[in-house]
Amino acid sequence: MPAITWEAPFCAEGNNCFRIGTDADGNAYIAVNGQEDRYLTDSIEALRTLIRDVKAGKADHLL
Repeated sequence: MPAITWEAPFCAEGNNCFRIGTDADGNAYIAVNGQEDRYLTDSIEALRTLIRDVKAGKADHLL
């Protein structure tokens, strides 16, 4: 398992908590809080793009 530095959990109402992490090789990780061993990974740039797109409303249809 890579050495991942996890940020504090981002939580919505209830127990819907996600964590974002990075490693020294430039990879980004997203996991459910408490299940960090089951993560989704891509580049940090891909994570930046995802966050920008969500903030721009491109995922609003999922709400």
